[in-house]
Amino acid sequence: MAGASMARLRRWGPPAVLLAALVGGWQTWVLVAHTPAYVLPSPARIAGAFVDSAPLLPGHIGATVLEAVGGLVVGAATGGALAVLVASVPVARRTLEPLLVASQTIPMVVLAPLLALWFGIGVTPKIVVVALITFFPVVVSTTHGLTATDPELVDLVRSMGATHTKALTTVRFPAAVPAFFSGLRIAAAYAVAGAVIGELVAGERGLGIFINRSRSSFRVDRIFVAVAVISILSALLFALVGAAARAASPWQHLDRLERESS
Repeated sequence: MAGASMARLRRWGPPAVLLAALVGGWQTWVLVAHTPAYVLPSPARIAGAFVDSAPLLPGHIGATVLEAVGGLVVGAATGGALAVLVASVPVARRTLEPLLVASQTIPMVVLAPLLALWFGIGVTPKIVVVALITFFPVVVSTTHGLTATDPELVDLVRSMGATHTKALTTVRFPAAVPAFFSGLRIAAAYAVAGAVIGELVAGERGLGIFINRSRSSFRVDRIFVAVAVISILSALLFALVGAAARAASPWQHLDRLERESS
């Protein structure tokens, strides 16, 4: 138990100290330089704005979380299916890979207004924005996991009479699980920000709407509150995907668990 506590302290202590130092330096700079609050509010002022806007946040947070999680699920499913297609069919790989790469060159701030025009201002265009942002890392990582499977294992099950589909489900899929979750963790880090991008264009609720209203009323401190909430939500979603990865492939994490328990 003591060893696990020390391991957590070594892991989280330095980031906590650095964050405290940055916040302290920020507060000191604002006080010394007499920076106007409409330019750069102090951490203390932002904390006060968080307390003042606390009754408004739950509805906006709930809408953003719904869009982020929904888009992440759609993006993960789409990315996984495309990865299987790309890894299994050489013609599909040569055809789709350039298009997948090209799709990532389109800025979402340009595409989001079109999605709002096509799908309205409801939840759907935000989910589509998040899915478009998150599916690419899942495709790349999962494709690598599927194609990097030990060929001797594949040949072994094929020599035992397994079909291509059977070899895919019994050998390639399990081997690609860690790669799939690696891509999903990267995608999770961008999911909340993607939902906010969609909300900034059009919507009725969400942290993007909260930011737009705060900007219109020149409440820069509330904009920083929204940024802090977005960061926390992104970290939580990233951690949840990491927990799911450990549950889906516990053998990948045995060494770390043994080190923490020792």
